Amino acid sequence: MSVSFDSYKTFYYVARLGSFTEAAKALYVTQPTVTHAIQMLEQELDCVLFQRSRKGVSLTPEAAMLYEHVRAACEHIFEAESALKAKKKLLEGQVRIGASETTLHFFLLPFLKEFKTLHPGVKIKVSNSSTPTALAALRSGHIDFAILVMRPGYKGAFLPQDKFSVTRLAGFQDIFIAGNDFSDLAGRSVTPGELCGYPFICMEPGTVTRQFLDDFLLQFHLAVSPDIELATTDLITPMAANNLGVGFVPRAFARSALEEGSVFQIRLTETVPEREICVISRTDTPLSLAGNAFLRLFSDFAEPSCIKKDCR
Repeated sequence: MSVSFDSYKTFYYVARLGSFTEAAKALYVTQPTVTHAIQMLEQELDCVLFQRSRKGVSLTPEAAMLYEHVRAACEHIFEAESALKAKKKLLEGQVRIGASETTLHFFLLPFLKEFKTLHPGVKIKVSNSSTPTALAALRSGHIDFAILVMRPGYKGAFLPQDKFSVTRLAGFQDIFIAGNDFSDLAGRSVTPGELCGYPFICMEPGTVTRQFLDDFLLQFHLAVSPDIELATTDLITPMAANNLGVGFVPRAFARSALEEGSVFQIRLTETVPEREICVISRTDTPLSLAGNAFLRLFSDFAEPSCIKKDCR
């Protein structure tokens, strides 16, 4: 059979309201239009659907059985339409974000606040994880996009099969810091080789920050053997302030301690390259309306995006 949804929709309203006239009002059509639609449906189904009386219309036994199925289908479709309208207006929905520790603490929070102010009905799920974990979640579809710290040139971050768009949002600087017990390092230029002779506090192996530090020193044929290795960046500055060693951190993590004077920045003879905060999304999977709305918040920050294979 080739019965249209509009025919079943008309049947649904007549059956639910018990009146051709009321159904016409609900559908914003004329009563003859409703009558014609029901007649065509009865012909298509070869079955009488309504019994007419002065009190209105009532379902035949066959139509009552049909109505139970049509009612469930129509109400399910109406519910889906309502949900879609809500999502289009961003009255509901969800945004799933992968974020590294640095981006969450020192970049993403104001955007989360602004988005919730604009769209309070949209839920936000933030997965705070390492860069490799966040990229794995992006590949598997468990997050919509990731806000991550990337090394210059994005070296080694992606797999050959990745179809990612990478957009630079901001740059930041990593620095070496130390507490007052290491005052012999203050106020002068220090070579990387000299610095490696001091006790070190840094991130544990396998993290992007640790790999960045190791690669920076490797270009001078140096390697560091840390006295203290940590899983989170926010502990490095307090440990340096307690004179447990030389710390390597993004400047933002040490800002308060630098202002207070509990640590000082070590001036190095060689320049540590700037790293980038980037938003990474998939090019082979469309974003939700809510996800696109969130990314639009970055429009004043973002530089032109590029596909991963062009960003190496």
